[in-house]
Amino acid sequence: MIRHDLVQEENGVTVLREVMPGPPPSRLRRWLIGEPLATAKMAEEKVGKIVGLAIFSSDALSSTAYATQEILFVLAVAGAAAFGYTFPISIAIVVLLGIVTLSYEQTIHAYPDGGGAYIVARDNLGELPAKIAAAALLTDYILTVAVSVSSGVAQIISAFQDLFPYRVWLAVGLVTVIMLINLRGVRESGSIFAVPTYFFLFTITLTMVVALYRYFSGALGHVENPPAMEISESVAIVTPFLLLRAFSSGTAALTGVEAISNGVQAFKEPRSRNAGITLLWMAGILGSLFLCISFLAVQIHAVPAETETVISQLARTTFGSYGIPYMAVIIATTVILIMATNTAFNGFPRLGALVAQDGFLPRQLAYLGSRLVFSRGIVLLCLVASLLIIAFQASVNALIPLYAIGVFLSFTLSQAGMAHRWWKIGHLPPGQEVRERGSTLRYEPGWQVRMVINGFGAVCTAIVMCIFAVTKFMYGAWIVLVLIPALVVMFSAIHRHYRNVAARLSLEKYGVPPPVSRHRVILPIGGVHRGTLAALRYARSLSQDVTAVYVSVDAEDAEKVRTKWETWGEGVRLVILDSPYRQMLGPLLDYIERMDTTRQPNEVITVVVPQFVSRNWLAGLLHTQTAWMLRVALTMRPGLVIVDVPYHID
Repeated sequence: MIRHDLVQEENGVTVLREVMPGPPPSRLRRWLIGEPLATAKMAEEKVGKIVGLAIFSSDALSSTAYATQEILFVLAVAGAAAFGYTFPISIAIVVLLGIVTLSYEQTIHAYPDGGGAYIVARDNLGELPAKIAAAALLTDYILTVAVSVSSGVAQIISAFQDLFPYRVWLAVGLVTVIMLINLRGVRESGSIFAVPTYFFLFTITLTMVVALYRYFSGALGHVENPPAMEISESVAIVTPFLLLRAFSSGTAALTGVEAISNGVQAFKEPRSRNAGITLLWMAGILGSLFLCISFLAVQIHAVPAETETVISQLARTTFGSYGIPYMAVIIATTVILIMATNTAFNGFPRLGALVAQDGFLPRQLAYLGSRLVFSRGIVLLCLVASLLIIAFQASVNALIPLYAIGVFLSFTLSQAGMAHRWWKIGHLPPGQEVRERGSTLRYEPGWQVRMVINGFGAVCTAIVMCIFAVTKFMYGAWIVLVLIPALVVMFSAIHRHYRNVAARLSLEKYGVPPPVSRHRVILPIGGVHRGTLAALRYARSLSQDVTAVYVSVDAEDAEKVRTKWETWGEGVRLVILDSPYRQMLGPLLDYIERMDTTRQPNEVITVVVPQFVSRNWLAGLLHTQTAWMLRVALTMRPGLVIVDVPYHID
């Protein structure tokens, strides 16, 4: 039912507002993503801490399934004896996790509207650092989807190795399924993902408890029938450079930590408090699981391999067989790795919308879809991640070198921005408030400690980023180092375009537009029939200066058209363009361009094109698409208007 609200303005302008019902979705659309949601239901789509942990922490928690393995892959070049460095490296990574978590916990309270590194850098460091942060985070989200799904498929292949040749298309299919689930909305997708997330936490925690009990009781043992160790290179000794490479690979465990700060708006009120608590939960669980897996992997002599993951080796060693407990761990790990993409599917569209609102990405990414999610961003992420999976053949080991540079670049910019924010706060007089785009600044005692925490965190993450860039450069990291600047250049080009369009459309100092002095209409015809006469009536309603144009490739047909036009043309002039080379569009375009060159100031030329419209779209392919071709050819010429006059054929 349509509701009418009548508003009468003081200057005499009447405004009638109608609240329109949404169009009914198709059966397929209703089945895939559900019924449309009204904007008023936005508050109902907010989530609490329990569901929020499942939505925004699945990426970080799932990284425990491959972070230890990536450390072992690097150390393997020095032989199995080098695996003893795995646990000390893991401790260093967990310390770094603590520093980053403290920094982002402050960010959540400072920026309750979300946005993470992009908003922090924009408000405190300037436009260029903000664009760099956006490029880094968007790249990270794409890689999160590719790495997580590829790792999940690797878990499946560990149990069913006959599926190895089909791993790429299996991964692409899973990404598509996750996309469809996320298109259903935040609350519904969160409810779906909560079960597998907590099932993973239960199974992996049970595995750690049983494994530690068996280790301390002396009954754990080693991996039986381990896979062959895959080594592409070898070194004689463990070098500092090798340890730094292993450390940088293991920092993949920190990916996804920033997701909660980007999605603060998705939490119920008080949203900053709920998001902050969820972040601390996530960091505690992540650090504990990562340390346990790294410790136990060394004790059981796990071997890094593409054909069987470290988690699989740990599970079958802990439970002594491929029985139900083992399969539960594999299923839970596989599902959480696939569900980890949900973090990216929540973060990428939200960040893309913020960047688009600032004019650095296409504005379409800022529009909410029918289920109150940024649908276009979700679909875009699915497409780009799928292409990446295909390009790298769903290999986790090949994708990991691309992974963490963007993460730590965004960490560094976020913390540097927060440190500068605390410095600005410290120099405000007590009681004064300064409103910035993303937050409000007011003096807070103890700002020095917070500034030191963020500053120290920025230094640490910058060092890690440099280590990663140097140690992984030849293994694929150079791609990201080229991609991020390319994205920044693209952002600038898009922003420049929007700025120029805004300047051209601005009404400031515009004055009164000059009146149209003359209106000429050109009517291309392919024959004289009912559709032609419908277009002719419309053309004459626009102007009395109408010229019909017929392109002749056959003299006999042209004579028939001329004869009919004398009867039905209502006295409108007819121009016949002979085309000895049987071209249809070329002579017509040449005539229109000649008329355009003689156009006077403030004169408008309208090209009215009759167009057949059939109920069956396949039947439409049987007719020439003159209107479409003219629009493509002439749309860039100022002063020309292309109008389709449809004639519906039942």
